[in-house]
Amino acid sequence: MQLGTRWAVGSAAPAALPPVVASAVCDVEAELRVDGVAVAGWAWTLTWLEGRPVVELDDGTLITYNDAERSATVRQVGQDADDDDDY
Repeated sequence: MQLGTRWAVGSAAPAALPPVVASAVCDVEAELRVDGVAVAGWAWTLTWLEGRPVVELDDGTLITYNDAERSATVRQVGQDADDDDDY
């Protein structure tokens, strides 16, 4: 069993995350900075679903991991499943 965790936006992601998921987290945070979004007090929540990481930002942004493809998918709040950003 793996336990989840929370960490603040801008802090280092947990070492247990696959590199592609950690990269997706960094990319989302970079977009927030470019867009000038005030993220003070925001945090990521890491949970494990069937051994795979699921990372959610306080605004609802969701990053999932596909271990077969070793890819991460970012879903923004209100985004259709067809518009996913795959890494």
